Amino acid sequence: MKKIITALLLTCLSTAAFAEVKNTKNLPGHYYLQGIREVGSELLLSKDGQFQWMTSYGGFDQFAQGSWHLEKDKVILVSSPQAENPAFRLFSDEEMRINKPAEAGTWVAITGVPGLGPIPGIEVRFESKSGKISDAITDKNGDAIIEMPESEEWARAALRKGKSAWQWFDIPAERRQERLAAFACLDRNQARPVPFEKLPLQIEEDGLRIVDDSVPARLIYVKQ
Repeated sequence: MKKIITALLLTCLSTAAFAEVKNTKNLPGHYYLQGIREVGSELLLSKDGQFQWMTSYGGFDQFAQGSWHLEKDKVILVSSPQAENPAFRLFSDEEMRINKPAEAGTWVAITGVPGLGPIPGIEVRFESKSGKISDAITDKNGDAIIEMPESEEWARAALRKGKSAWQWFDIPAERRQERLAAFACLDRNQARPVPFEKLPLQIEEDGLRIVDDSVPARLIYVKQ
């Protein structure tokens, strides 16, 4: 939490007009942190009790999602931990911006969250049409790379985290030809450390204020 506040306090507060949060029935909605230059922070409170939160300062981005509930006059955000067995899907054609195929004799599987970043530590199993199997683990760039004879053709790939069940995917023809495939993780928390476990927000007339005694400034989210 202190790291979040430190990033937000790198700039000074300016005067802003605040929208009113009159009662708890009006709480769900889209909020923006106001009055801080060069820092963007958004909060989405859904009616089903879920939230999404993000903040960006320069090249430093953070994201959290989970559930929210009321405790007296506060909104409490509780982040979801990283899933032990996250689900994956193939990148769409629009997300697949890599045009250069993998070098001959190598197969490459990329894992990450589009728009957020790569995911290291994911085990990938490569299987050729002839049944040859080779395993690799994604590095800090989200890449799992194996060597495979040029005579072999990539048929399937499976992904898992830790000792969870394998999730198998047929490799599309274009991806087989380029020996390069990318897999998107459906758990956004896998791409970045969870920035906070719990974040209390005080309900005030002009918005939702971050509650932290160590912060000498009034940081508030305003509903749009």
